[in-house]
Amino acid sequence: SETSKRAVSCYEAVILKAEGKVNPEVFSQLGHFNLLLEDYPKALSAYQRYFNLQPDYWKVSFIYLFIYLFTLLAGKAIKAFQDVLYIDPGFSRAKEIHLRLGLMFKVNTDYESSMKHFHLALIDSTLCTLSKAEIVKLKALVSRSVQRKFRAAKEAYEQLLLTENLPPQVKATTLQQLGWMHHTVEPQADKGSKDGYAIQCLQKAVEIDPNSGQSWYYLGRCFSSIGKVQDAFISYRQSIDKSEASADTWCSIGVLYQQQNQPMDALQAYICAVQLDHSHSAAWMDLGTLYESNAQPHDAIKCYVNATRGKACLNTSALMQRIKLLQAQLCNPQPQQNKSKMLPSIEEAWSLPIPAELTSRQEALNATQAPQKPVLCHVTDCHFLLKGLLKGPCSHWAGSNGEPASCTASSSASSLSPTSPQITPTHLSSPPHAATTSGVLTKDAAPSAGKSPNAPDHTPSQGLANHIQQKCRSDPGSPPTPDNRPLSAPLKEKTHSTTIDGTNNHRGSSFEKVNNVHPGLHRADATGSLPSLNSPPHYDNQGVTMTGMTSPLRVEPPAGAHKRSVSSRLAACSSVSIHPSSSDVLKACRNLSKNGLSMSSILLDRCPPPRPPRAPSPPLPKDKLNPPTPSIYVGTNRTPSSPPLHQFCTNPANPITVIRGLAGALKLDLGLFSTKTLVEANPDHLVEVRTQLAQPTDENWDPSGSRKMWRCESSRSHTTIIKYAQYQASSFQESLREENEKKKELESEAGSSDSATRHRKGSFKHIKFGTNIDLSDEKKWKLQLQELSKLPAFSRVVSAGNLLSHVGHTILGMNTVQLYMKVPGSRTPGHQENNNFCSVNINIGPGDCEWFAVPEPYWGVINNFCEKNNINFLMGSWWPNLEELYETNVPVYRFIQRPGDLVWLNTGTVHWVQAIGWCNNIAWNLGPLTAHQYKLAVERYEWNKLQSVKSIVPMIHLSWNMARNIKVSDRRLFEMIKYCLLRTLKQCQTQRDSLLAAGKELVWHGRSQNEPAHYCSVCEVEVFDLLFVTSESNSRKTYVVHCQDCACRGSPNLDNFVVLEQYRIADLMQVYDQFTLVSSTH
Repeated sequence: SETSKRAVSCYEAVILKAEGKVNPEVFSQLGHFNLLLEDYPKALSAYQRYFNLQPDYWKVSFIYLFIYLFTLLAGKAIKAFQDVLYIDPGFSRAKEIHLRLGLMFKVNTDYESSMKHFHLALIDSTLCTLSKAEIVKLKALVSRSVQRKFRAAKEAYEQLLLTENLPPQVKATTLQQLGWMHHTVEPQADKGSKDGYAIQCLQKAVEIDPNSGQSWYYLGRCFSSIGKVQDAFISYRQSIDKSEASADTWCSIGVLYQQQNQPMDALQAYICAVQLDHSHSAAWMDLGTLYESNAQPHDAIKCYVNATRGKACLNTSALMQRIKLLQAQLCNPQPQQNKSKMLPSIEEAWSLPIPAELTSRQEALNATQAPQKPVLCHVTDCHFLLKGLLKGPCSHWAGSNGEPASCTASSSASSLSPTSPQITPTHLSSPPHAATTSGVLTKDAAPSAGKSPNAPDHTPSQGLANHIQQKCRSDPGSPPTPDNRPLSAPLKEKTHSTTIDGTNNHRGSSFEKVNNVHPGLHRADATGSLPSLNSPPHYDNQGVTMTGMTSPLRVEPPAGAHKRSVSSRLAACSSVSIHPSSSDVLKACRNLSKNGLSMSSILLDRCPPPRPPRAPSPPLPKDKLNPPTPSIYVGTNRTPSSPPLHQFCTNPANPITVIRGLAGALKLDLGLFSTKTLVEANPDHLVEVRTQLAQPTDENWDPSGSRKMWRCESSRSHTTIIKYAQYQASSFQESLREENEKKKELESEAGSSDSATRHRKGSFKHIKFGTNIDLSDEKKWKLQLQELSKLPAFSRVVSAGNLLSHVGHTILGMNTVQLYMKVPGSRTPGHQENNNFCSVNINIGPGDCEWFAVPEPYWGVINNFCEKNNINFLMGSWWPNLEELYETNVPVYRFIQRPGDLVWLNTGTVHWVQAIGWCNNIAWNLGPLTAHQYKLAVERYEWNKLQSVKSIVPMIHLSWNMARNIKVSDRRLFEMIKYCLLRTLKQCQTQRDSLLAAGKELVWHGRSQNEPAHYCSVCEVEVFDLLFVTSESNSRKTYVVHCQDCACRGSPNLDNFVVLEQYRIADLMQVYDQFTLVSSTH
């Protein structure tokens, strides 16, 4: 360590003498040595300075894996981990990354992603901090969470406790999670025995590991739930002693004080919570409740506004109603009582004694325990992280040790009535809450945001329940400014305006510069102790506040450097030479030394990992947020196949187009797709069924009908066409009966003011939606498919101008027709089409469908909403809240699709659909031969790779087929395709050279006609040309394909793999050389 200290001193001296003209590598080295010294704030500052000065900052983003976790940015840590796997799929510690991603996704209740990363960790043969058996246990627990098998999860925990020689930390955390799961999700036990068992487990956990703040916190929650106030308070104080920087624990202490009618103590506890985490929605909401119950509406409004800005706030709409009600009360003030008992205002509360006393005590504690490591609250155990990631064979930081850190999260529920004019002191009981099973590996694991991973998917039906996510902070700093945007809010990011036209769709953006920190600048409170409530915000020498810091992986270089945006990645192709011949390319590859990265991206070398776009700027005015849907009426005297119609539909300025009257103009026999005809043709054909709740088209409520939400739940099953047809018919008959009954009820309840509320709550019935019915078999559905040949060429399933017709094999539901059979309320949740391709949808009738659509440039905003609600944008099921979209200036197209109407969904448009009558629909995807379509398809291909999601369209395979099959006159499209060929040709040659140098033989395999593109059976990335198949599957001719990275993880020397060659390099060179830009006049 002395050597590292001397090195830090030397580098700091160099920086001071350089007077601003410093080689960026100096800051990188300074960050490394500070990391070794475990001086994380200084390391963070140095790395940020390096990234500001280094154009290719993103190529070393693995450094941020450690920094993000140590600064509580759990969400940023996930992005940093994903960046590493994207930039370098062969990273030596990839197994550790997959393990931690599995844990973090599990905490976020994204079980599908969690399962995938645990699986990827399992197949990796490299050493890991966990044994294979422990990872198998984790995966099994997540699997049971996915299947809602909580009893099985409990048995797995209990079985783990019986394991011989179980490490004490693992045993303590297993007891912790077992107790908390029993407290929150045990469905059949009575409350007394349930809480008794939970308390017993948690008490054993703190006996084994008395330093676990998380276990103490859970114990306090259990005591509080059964009314043992003193025991709960003692447990909370113990939790604070072990992990002081826990905003959630302070929030729960405030709830306890408020329950005991000690408003001043509750106020100070809540202030501690929001000081530690400015975006702690539950604490702001409870603080607002406290002020409102004390007749201080001004302060209550400020707190509620801050609550709505927190990422974990799931009650924004109800809170806004509450705010409006309080504002209305202020306009008609009532004589106030109990003025002598008024609480200090929100501005004055930051100077109250309890937070200051706690800060002083913690600073004194740190001073007396100098050898103790900084306590930093984050989602995983620091010691666990460092052991796994800093001691890899290729690590520059081997030998660094970190002490376990702690993390807590909680929730509180405020029973607020959005309509009552006054509110009494609220009994703030704790709802069923988050329990994580990741704790079997970490000392203090954060509970999930919103619900327990092992809990039923429900929330309390009363009041505004706050389900709190783990919050992150960079620096506690000073209190928010209630009248302005608080420091808790994310820093605003400047955006440039978006232009959508036929040639450009670039969304440039600039980021606020972050943290050019002087090497000597270091604050004591950044080590994890509670800072003074009166301390000013921390500014660096550039005058930029550290609070609410944006992601360093997204920090832009100083003005004048390249600005990066996911939508502009391919636009820079013109700066890369694509003119050398294939021989020159391969010669350059042979002379190119490996730089340590195995980038398989088909984007530019200099492009950082993809990111969602910012919302276009300037924002649209409110009167433009409901734009009219572009519609074309086709009469019998007009030609529906005219070029202007094609151009109108594919114009990026038109996100969605309705072509009305098309079926009549073309004399399409839609009766061929009616339920009656389908039953006659193939009654036993398979139908996938989604069981859903029937709801209003513009709303999405939880099953109890008490809270709007984004998550759109459904269960999956299968049936046949004839059985679903019977259900469709019986549903119609039942609806007629219900309609008559409702008329009678409405007449009798006409004078009841709360009838609407009673009907809404708990009145949703289950319906069945027949979806994804495959009509690709030309023998079974010959008449139906022939009828679709009447459509205009640009909208047909197969045509020369359709990119998907050049894939060379079937992609079910994309270049084949799918059918949907619906009853009223059947929902297709929000999504973009696979790889951002266009789509055609025809309503067969007899009922209508209602559509909602958002232009492609706004998908980043919707992605942020999904993240806020703990939903996977790509793989999850969600139904947007229109009020929230309008509040963030997102335009929404809304229209009715009638029988015979064709909806053209343009490239990348976000949409969601609900049937409002009994109807059938048919749909398929299309890929117009345009630069805009190809660009967005490639961008989504890379985004999918970053998110570990399979791309249904194999863009590399498709690009080579396009080079073989079509002549391109559009220069932008040509350059993008050519560059993709260049990248893959380079990769193919590099792979060959490395394999031959290692003595690995390539076995010629070739390709058969209509052979599908290949994907890695492990990570699901596209595998082009060289297929790594297991020796066993090769001998059986079953060909279980792996990518090179996954093959090397399973067998470092590839001893158990055979490498099959599908293309001769000479053939690829010929295709590359012959693909040239043709004149548009030809």
